[in-house]
Amino acid sequence: MISVEGLKVEFGVKPLFSDVAFVINDRDRIALVGKNGAGKSTMLKILCRQQRPTGGTISIPAETTIGYLPQVMVLQDNTTVREEARKAFAGSTEMKARLEEMNRQLTERSDYESREYMELVQRYTEEHEQYMMMGADNYEAEIERTLCGLGFGREDLDRPTSEFSGGWRMRIELAKILLQKPDVLLLDEPTNHLDIESIQWLEQFLAQSAKAVVLVSHDRAFINNVTNRTLEISCGNVTDYKVKYDEYVQLRRERREQQLRAYENQQKEIAEARAFIERFRYQATKAVQVQQKIRQLEKIVPIEIDEADNSAMHLKFPPCLRSGDYPIICEEVGKAYGEHKVFDGVNLTIKRGEKVAFVGKNGEGKSTLVKCIMGDIPYEGMLKVGHNVQIGYFAQNQAQLLDDSLTVFDTIDRVARGDIRLRINNILGAFMFGGEEADKRVKVLSGGERSRLAMIKLLLEPVNLLILDEPTNHLDMLSKDVLKEAIKAFDGTAIIVSHDREFLDGLVGKVYEFGGGKVREHLGGIYDWINSSVQTVHKVEMTKTVTGKDNSEKENEKKNNTSTISYQNRKEMMRCVSRLKKSIKDTEEKIEKMEEHISKLDKILCTPEGASNMEVVTEYTSTKLLLDKATDRWEQLSMELEKNKIKYLTN
Repeated sequence: MISVEGLKVEFGVKPLFSDVAFVINDRDRIALVGKNGAGKSTMLKILCRQQRPTGGTISIPAETTIGYLPQVMVLQDNTTVREEARKAFAGSTEMKARLEEMNRQLTERSDYESREYMELVQRYTEEHEQYMMMGADNYEAEIERTLCGLGFGREDLDRPTSEFSGGWRMRIELAKILLQKPDVLLLDEPTNHLDIESIQWLEQFLAQSAKAVVLVSHDRAFINNVTNRTLEISCGNVTDYKVKYDEYVQLRRERREQQLRAYENQQKEIAEARAFIERFRYQATKAVQVQQKIRQLEKIVPIEIDEADNSAMHLKFPPCLRSGDYPIICEEVGKAYGEHKVFDGVNLTIKRGEKVAFVGKNGEGKSTLVKCIMGDIPYEGMLKVGHNVQIGYFAQNQAQLLDDSLTVFDTIDRVARGDIRLRINNILGAFMFGGEEADKRVKVLSGGERSRLAMIKLLLEPVNLLILDEPTNHLDMLSKDVLKEAIKAFDGTAIIVSHDREFLDGLVGKVYEFGGGKVREHLGGIYDWINSSVQTVHKVEMTKTVTGKDNSEKENEKKNNTSTISYQNRKEMMRCVSRLKKSIKDTEEKIEKMEEHISKLDKILCTPEGASNMEVVTEYTSTKLLLDKATDRWEQLSMELEKNKIKYLTN
């Protein structure tokens, strides 16, 4: 689909890429990985032709369509959400207008026998068939399904886009790209503005509906659930691993160990050869052997070792004073803005030392409750901050609140007190701002660098209650791991608002779910909550299937103590989902084997001998037919799985 050969990109003396080659095929799910600054975003811009390389060729067939979501884009704010999403179907709406005009002419004209009339009929028939094949009549339902999947409520669709924050408007742009159904999707950090449910919906969409995907993301769970191939940018080269991210990490570790062993052996061989040459250089009887050793040294190609990203911030929260047993107690807490009720009747108690997560869709009140705890906004009910509680707050927009005109050093120097001022350079070095980096202006820092700088400010005063609102935005995987371990080791209490499942996994022991104006407590980790939510939705879906009744009818039946779904039905439904997953996996393995076999046969058929070999031709044809059947089977199984398991995410 897209072929890259001999790619070279230079911004300075050292090339960013050199002699890079790879191919993007249909149905590829590619994770583009590498340390910060390796050139991941640059690669996406080159693939979508927004940036020209220094050298090499990018071959893209003329009919191939590409959809690109950058990290930052210019957003429109003069339409409603629905109208903006409708722009994805601009070609379809133009075709519909042409069909309506032709239909009007056919109705009004009476020269049925004329050549012009017959040509009009022919043109209308052809365009109408094309319109129907595109499924364009269903685009309104598709728009609604996609926007709701990305977190919008149906009541939001006719609101002006100007009423939404930048994050929500980025969702609209993502929806437009998905609705266009391009042949290749290029996504740069697509989960930055999504909540957990929307991320799960996007995972399923990309895994089942998209054609080819290349994405950059620091959400480990997301790329593991979506991708089946990893392209690593390292030392100006691209290495292709035909596995998902977690397997790539293991393979890369093994590959680097092999390179190190080979490098050590090569260095040993070189040292021995040089020692032999120096020892016998002036002995006539060893002249032939010396010349052989010299020629051997000249022929040796130095073994390169993959670059290891050892840059990571060293984070440890300082010891804190002991707080009261219950740092936060809420009783019947509520918050409303005019007639809009954010939440009410919130009752929760957070014990000293607990690590808890606030989760739920954006706009359901997670950050609002945090502001109530901080005393920044008024509220109803009783909210008690415990004895001797000292709060450290990392706001969602903390990185944007930094003064752009200051340097990194001055930013910390202005808030440091006492002996800490003598250790500013050491602290900055631990957060990867050593040397000349400390003299950078804040305005030139990347999103990740800003987040690290804001984190330093949080550490300057000892606190015993950490409140972190989306702390992992813009942090790379290594920095997120360091932050996670630091919070685990923190001896105080922590409230974490985050949509990053991998970050929350193993970190929190309690989850508070925000939704529908209520806050519900769930004991256990993040995946315990996700699994319980999935089972709850499965129960609702199965109830609809078994009884054919809506929510109000079910509520009436609950009042009458009538069970709408049995344990056996739920168990059978889960078995059905498991069987479908296994069948899909088996089919994917068969497809992969057949594609590999067809690729081998292709190479044989490209030779004169192979092209005339009827056995090879017959085998190629039969394998191709089997591949088509397997692909149809995979699509059928995926649709069935989506109906049984994913339907709730698209409603």
